[in-house]
Amino acid sequence: MTIVTMIRLALLISVMLIVFGFGVSSTVRDATSLFRKPSLLVRSLLAMNVLLPFFAAALASYFALRPAIAIALIALAASPVPPVFPGKELKLGARPDYVFGLFGASTLLAVVLAPLTVALIGAAFSRQVSVAPLAIGKTVALTVLVPFSLGMITRHMVPGFAQRASRIAGQVGMWLLIIAFAPVLIKEWPAMISLIGNGTLAALVAFTVAGLVVGHLLGGPDPDDRTVLALATASRHPGVAATLATAVFPDQPLIAPALLLYLVVSAIASAPYVIWRRRLHKELAPAS
Repeated sequence: MTIVTMIRLALLISVMLIVFGFGVSSTVRDATSLFRKPSLLVRSLLAMNVLLPFFAAALASYFALRPAIAIALIALAASPVPPVFPGKELKLGARPDYVFGLFGASTLLAVVLAPLTVALIGAAFSRQVSVAPLAIGKTVALTVLVPFSLGMITRHMVPGFAQRASRIAGQVGMWLLIIAFAPVLIKEWPAMISLIGNGTLAALVAFTVAGLVVGHLLGGPDPDDRTVLALATASRHPGVAATLATAVFPDQPLIAPALLLYLVVSAIASAPYVIWRRRLHKELAPAS
């Protein structure tokens, strides 16, 4: 087994452990809650799967972005929320039913919506593209559906062990993710730096800010729901994005560095919003 294979395996295991921990903290009712709230479901899908994808396509079409950045933005906009999404939201005090409901809905619907979104964008901009749903389904199943389902099954079968299992899995998974991700970031850093220029940073920041604004505005009257949808719209599953991008553009070697650059820039660009919403939640908490 090569070092590269070991790193990829470690990344996959780390993500599965993190998601397993979320599954142990959730219930089937939580994970499917958004399907019982059609208004919130429609607004969530409108923000994540309609408005931001077309904004990303407009950025790619009307500005002279490097091909890898343009491809990455569209692929990201068509992807579901990332595996670490529930942890960030729950720390901000969001309602578990909406956090896990959005996590479950965006993941389940990604197999259909991601290829459809890419196809619709291609049609709108006169480009014929197609992505096999099976490729998306495999990535989604490995990184979210299987570990999340196993977590919920564990909670149901051994509830006394659930809380400890969730904490251990989350901590081990996060440390393994950091350890495995570090060499990838170091290896791809020169390629990431080479992508900077021609409006790359501005486009990545604009993509993140647009996601925050769109999600915040469509999140509804509940302040915490606004926070959840804003961060969900601005942050997407890089594994699904990579699957989408490489399926349509298999000869583009800079897609992985472009996605890594997005992760770094997005984290920095969204930090002020996260700080603001955390402070607001604390201010409102005593009155609720």
